[in-house]
Amino acid sequence: MTTSLMSWGFSLIFSGILVREIVRNLRDIDYRAIGAAAYLGTGSVWALGLSSSAALMMATPSAIAPPLLKISGVIPLSQTIYTWQSLTTAAILIFSGVVVAYLSAPARSAKTAESFGVTKGLEVGKMDGQRTPAEWLEYAPALSIIVGVMGLGYLAQVFAARGPLAAVDLNTYNLLFLMVGLLLHWRPGSFTRAVHGAVPATAGVLIQFPFYGGALGIITMSPMTRTLAHFFVHISSRTSYPVVVAIYSFILGMFVPSGGGKWVIEAPYVLQAAKDLHVSLGWIVQIYNASEALPNLINPFWMLPLLGILKARARDLVGYGLLQLMVNTLWVLFFAWFFAQTFSYTPPVLPP
Repeated sequence: MTTSLMSWGFSLIFSGILVREIVRNLRDIDYRAIGAAAYLGTGSVWALGLSSSAALMMATPSAIAPPLLKISGVIPLSQTIYTWQSLTTAAILIFSGVVVAYLSAPARSAKTAESFGVTKGLEVGKMDGQRTPAEWLEYAPALSIIVGVMGLGYLAQVFAARGPLAAVDLNTYNLLFLMVGLLLHWRPGSFTRAVHGAVPATAGVLIQFPFYGGALGIITMSPMTRTLAHFFVHISSRTSYPVVVAIYSFILGMFVPSGGGKWVIEAPYVLQAAKDLHVSLGWIVQIYNASEALPNLINPFWMLPLLGILKARARDLVGYGLLQLMVNTLWVLFFAWFFAQTFSYTPPVLPP
């Protein structure tokens, strides 16, 4: 978690290598628990440090879009990541994460590092029988059909509007083969196993990134986000608005794990509402940062580099991440409300 305050990417790689070295000497450690602990930086405090896209953008005049600059002005780092309120939030989340990781780690476990071996060869094995109700989506063709038909339907619209030759670019080419492959495998579980067998190091990125990109487009390029934001603002007061922003950012982060990129879309109306309610703009940025990191604890997208190093699967770590999510969510919502009372509103400073 400390390394994530410097760089979330460095934290994933460093923590993954650290875990591999630890389990080589301490073989009775539960591999799932220590793997989840290695992911805590990206799932808790990274956006409260120097990795914060939102804080760095708001402190750089040339990086702020002119319409947003008229609303927010420049918000220096002294009003965001370097405030004592933000540093205290990060420190308590780190302490809490370590305590929860310690208390939740099994004293005895059969899931040691040796049980996570890598299968050799590129041949895709047959799917095992369904063992739990949670696995039914992997075995049901319905999901493949719905997603495949939607993807091919979108491509048909693109080809009709731009012509078959003009519409063929790298994006449409990749999407076409992704959808066809999904339909030919019929079951989602068969498709994901085939991709993992072909390109084990990058399978998660190849499969998940197009779907996350689609979710980002649906949410940010439609009136959905603005309508929801105006609704939240309408029901808020100066006291409750920080909590509303935290909940809103958390929910949106569940569907769009942007690593801070979606702040560009949210910032204009979120900060405008903060101005109207006389809430500290810098603290709103930090509330966004703290709450946006929460979904990462159960969202496998940013976990991919770590999973590649550990040779594990997201499902092996998410259970421990869910426990951390429950604790951290309570902390973040409390700090969003409590520390907001300690700030005085400062009008935005516009650059000359």
